[in-house]
Amino acid sequence: MKLALIGVGLIGGSIGLAAKNRLDATVAGYDNDASALELARELGVIDEPAASIAEAVADADAVFVAVPVGGLPAAIRAALDAAPATCVVSDVGSTKRAVVAALDGGGRESQFVGGHPLAGAETAGVRYAREDLFDGATWYLTPTPTTSGILYERLHRLLRTLGARPVAIEPETHDTILATVSHLPHVFANVLVAQAAQTLQAGGERLPATGPSFRDATRVAGAPSAIWTDIYVSNRDALTAGIDDTIARLSAVRDALAAADAGRIADWNDAAAEDRRRLLEAQLAGGPLFELRASVPNQPGVVAQLALELGRAGVNITDMALYPAPDMSEGVVAMWIAGEEQAERAEELVGKLGFPVARA
Repeated sequence: MKLALIGVGLIGGSIGLAAKNRLDATVAGYDNDASALELARELGVIDEPAASIAEAVADADAVFVAVPVGGLPAAIRAALDAAPATCVVSDVGSTKRAVVAALDGGGRESQFVGGHPLAGAETAGVRYAREDLFDGATWYLTPTPTTSGILYERLHRLLRTLGARPVAIEPETHDTILATVSHLPHVFANVLVAQAAQTLQAGGERLPATGPSFRDATRVAGAPSAIWTDIYVSNRDALTAGIDDTIARLSAVRDALAAADAGRIADWNDAAAEDRRRLLEAQLAGGPLFELRASVPNQPGVVAQLALELGRAGVNITDMALYPAPDMSEGVVAMWIAGEEQAERAEELVGKLGFPVARA
């Protein structure tokens, strides 16, 4: 397999290391920063430094575009225009709506599958790349009705080999969720460190040894502006709505504190503990694998439709495979689902879509 990386920072570099060590892949790379590209070669992240995007993606089986969000549409379009017709092109951007909208109608959209791995670190740059960065990490995929089922399956299997757990989701849902669970925490972290610094400065105090709560809550403060400014701007509507909701929630807590209403404060705190418990249970849910086989027509968007329908219901496809009929008129999509309850739910949902489905 030949992989191409457009951008060889922390995420791109980690993809390259995992692909080389776990897939024995040949990895080509391109980056606007020539020094980063040379460092990637020295560290063994890539085999073939390229002078352009077109050179990097030539003969590639898969392309990952790992540049800041603002540069994604142009870089993805350049990759699609130059990549072979059998190549799947994906990205790792933290927002998805703008990318999908920018590519719509430009041609060859069937080869593109938006992606976003929920993995990273406070550090940036290829020197911090790690082969195991994606082990156990959720990797969101945003297929569309035009997405090639064959290329979606290839990408899904590739990500599983890299150690990730691919999950299909609509671009709009992705951006709304990420505004709450990723982008908003970065806003809070920046606000908290600024507030603490101002408070200490006003009191003429030295920075004390901070407790674990403050350290945990501000771990991501001041993340690289070259990356995060684009993220904030591209997801500004969802992030603004999240901030407004937070202000309302904080106002309610403030009112309870001002009134010294111990009952309301205790209820608020207990509700938070219950919410956290449910979130952790949902994140850690698993179980034995069950295989479902759905018979589907060979039509554009069918695989994306299946993946998104299950993703909307919170049913994760652990693995999948396509088995086309000899005449390519139809085929079978095999899906492995963790947990019997989840498998039963998946079987029900696929059946409601009108596709014959059975547990293998």
